[in-house]
Amino acid sequence: MTGDGTRVVRAGLPEPEPFQPALPGPEFAAHFHLPGDAVGPYTYGRDGNPTWTRLERAIGELESPDESAHTVAFASGMAAITAVLFSQLRAGDTVVLPNDGYQLLPAVRTRLESYGIEVRTAPTAHDAQLDMLDGARLLWIETPSNPGLDVCDIRRLADAAHRHGALVAVDNTLATPLGQRPLDLGADFSVASGTKALTGHGDVLLGYATTRDAALADSVRLWRKTVGAIPGPMESWLAHRSLATLALRVRQQAAGALALAEALRDRPEITDLRHPGLPSDPSHKLAVRQMRPGRFGCVVSFTLPDKGYAERFLAALTLVDDATSFGGVRSTAERRARWGGDAVPDGFIRFSVGVEEPEDLVADVLRALDAAAQGI
Repeated sequence: MTGDGTRVVRAGLPEPEPFQPALPGPEFAAHFHLPGDAVGPYTYGRDGNPTWTRLERAIGELESPDESAHTVAFASGMAAITAVLFSQLRAGDTVVLPNDGYQLLPAVRTRLESYGIEVRTAPTAHDAQLDMLDGARLLWIETPSNPGLDVCDIRRLADAAHRHGALVAVDNTLATPLGQRPLDLGADFSVASGTKALTGHGDVLLGYATTRDAALADSVRLWRKTVGAIPGPMESWLAHRSLATLALRVRQQAAGALALAEALRDRPEITDLRHPGLPSDPSHKLAVRQMRPGRFGCVVSFTLPDKGYAERFLAALTLVDDATSFGGVRSTAERRARWGGDAVPDGFIRFSVGVEEPEDLVADVLRALDAAAQGI
């Protein structure tokens, strides 16, 4: 199988058995029959579950279709992020983080520093983290960054980090493995929140970390077992079921996001419009080299004049939910500054494009902008 659309509908499925479903249902078990010594594929519910195994195999096939890889699933994206960081870092180590990444990274930094780990930060754009690598144990990359949508050169940063003896982890949440394959670009880990575009329906909290190194996978898996950050079997089954439509969703969402970005270019009330697929975007040339053609993600960001203007715009939308997160089949948008933690203006909008018809979505957004301008 070579096409992504073919791969996603078959990923992680067991061998066909007569009169059995193609994707077996979730297996709910805290314990398993375990005669004799405590060895075997499934011994206790915190160690492993057949439903996780199928999902992890499926994600590994998408993140690394041409080479064997190991995936460890988690209860949330933050569980996956912290598992990679805290399983690999010790007191006295140095980690390099982006200073414009996901809003909980500052809280992670505080916790890392409390454990005696030095944290250095730099922006995603212009590969600024290159200057922070001397003596580092791990480099954390987020590209495209959330919510600013800057892009950095994974291959360049990974090569430099490895020369300095550092591991490299890439947050691949926004791109998904159909838009970008960090392991092919030299990263040691590809990490993501499956809550977002991977599962795409806004009904599952999930995270994962994928690596081609069995020892690294074992260390992350031990961390999961130790802290108990395990995914539920129902969530794992829902995620696996949702993977079958990933290629369709990514294609439609990317097309819709580009159409929206193009429609917003000449609106006078909008500043700082960003989408990596837009030819005028500062990250476009690098995104074209690094990401899969036409798959630049579902997120468009832009800034409206102030908080009130942004809230009038959001209230006037009819096809778009005012909600956080991104990557769902229904379009959502939010005034990102309401959460704190992101260095964005009060009028900054993070817009996640769903699978609606692009012309319908664009019409709704333009009408809402007109209403906001009139103070409605």
